[in-house]
Formats: sequence, structure tokens, C-alpha cells
Amino acid sequence: MRIGVRAHDFGKRSPDELAVVIARHKLRCIQLTVNEAIQGLDDLGGRLSPGLAYGVSEPFRRRGIQVAVLSCYVNLIHPDELRRRAGIQLFKEHLRFVRDFGCGVVATETGSLNPDWSYHPGNHTEESFQVMLRGLGEMAAEAEKFGVITAVEGVANFVASSPARIRRMLDSISSPNLQVLLDPVNLLTAETHRECGRIIDESFELFGDRIVAVHAKDFRLDSGRMVPVPLGDGLMDYPRLLRHLKAAKPLMNVIIEDTGPGVIRRSMRYLSETFAAV
Repeated sequence: MRIGVRAHDFGKRSPDELAVVIARHKLRCIQLTVNEAIQGLDDLGGRLSPGLAYGVSEPFRRRGIQVAVLSCYVNLIHPDELRRRAGIQLFKEHLRFVRDFGCGVVATETGSLNPDWSYHPGNHTEESFQVMLRGLGEMAAEAEKFGVITAVEGVANFVASSPARIRRMLDSISSPNLQVLLDPVNLLTAETHRECGRIIDESFELFGDRIVAVHAKDFRLDSGRMVPVPLGDGLMDYPRLLRHLKAAKPLMNVIIEDTGPGVIRRSMRYLSETFAAV
């Protein structure tokens, strides 16, 4: 297991400053959302190039930090078709330049009929699933052209909302360049949080061989809502998850989410000790 972090959880800085603070914590990889992590790069459409990608990623490489995942989260069922198309084109631009970041994976979620990404009951309809497939099929085909990976993160409130729907998505597009970024907590809701073990087991049973990275975070319930807490302080079944990873995906990149510099070492220690014990 290789432990990393979302770069923007350590603030929005220059590449050098961000690389220094992340290296200080002995993290081995990052998930990089360029417009959220790097100062001066708020709008990326049409601006990516081999030089920009190398310039952003080189300070991390120099310190032995892998850019494990490049983020480009686009709403694949946005109700405005022009905005939906713009998102897909931006994702494809990331695919074309991801190798220049020293990375081979670009990740997204599947989106919502609400432009603000909040839950909409129509997200789980067949119509939404088919709209998602059309955009995702384009993105997987583009990934094939460049020999890289389109990774999809399932979320209970979005279109790819369960392990079964993720499996159906993979079967429907049938591209080896379409893979999964697994976040078990995102596949839960306050109503289903007790099913954490089943979600983990089903994910590895249905698409364990297609997982390219894992998100790590924890939660507890507060007034009927899921709220984040440091790893090990919540309800997430990490022994079960890490047991699966140890057996099926050695040296997996595990990206800690929602954790800043203040508790990152505690979270890293919890993951490492639990992994060693399972």
C-alpha cells in the first residue's frame, strides 16, 4: 500500500511549495486537481500543454512523490448540454496530457441532474444512465487512443450509485481503459451506512480487478447526517477494506481525503498499522 493525499487538502500553493509540505509528511503519492491545488491555474480549458504538465509535476517527482491520479470531475448528466459537452472536452484534454504529469489516470464522478451536484431523484433513472454512458464512452475511447485510463468514482447520490451499477457501466462500455477509483464511503448514505461491509465485499467481487486507486476517509453520524472524522475514529470498516487490498491489489495507491496537515500523520499511522495487522 502506498499512502497519499489529495494535494488541495494541503492548500492552494505553487507546485514547489505544495511539494515541500507534502514531502515533509513522507507521503508517497497525490491526487492532483490542478485548478484547486495550484495557484494561477483556475481555468484550464485549452491551457494544458506538455510544458505546463511537466512544470507542475516536476517538483513532486524530484521528491519521489507520484502523481497517482489527475482529477477532472465533470458532470456527465448536466442538464445544460453545452456545459456537459464542455466538461467532456476538458476531460479529454486532461487525457491527452496526463502522461506529461507522470501519470496515467484521469478521474471523474458521474454527476447529477442538479448543476450544483446535489442529489436529484432522476440521477438513478435509465435515461440518466444512458446519457452518462454516451459521455463516458467518448472519454474511454479517447483514453484508448492515448494508452491511458479513465477512472470513475461511484457515489450513492449520482448515476454510478452502487457496485452493481458500476459493474453494469463497465460492461456497457466494455473498454479496458475504463477503470474504477473506489471510495466505499461515497457509496453509502446515512440510511445505508451499516452496509459498509457488503459494499466493500461487492466492490471487490464485481470489479476488484478494475480498481486503480482507493480513497480513504471516515465518518460518523450526527443528527442523521454523515460527517467526516479522522481515519479510525468513525464507522468505516478499514480492516475489511485493507484485507481485500492486501490480497487483491498489493502496492495500491490509497489517497486520504478530507484530512489536512494537522491529522495526516495520525491517519497514515492508522492505515499502516491496520494494514500490517490484517
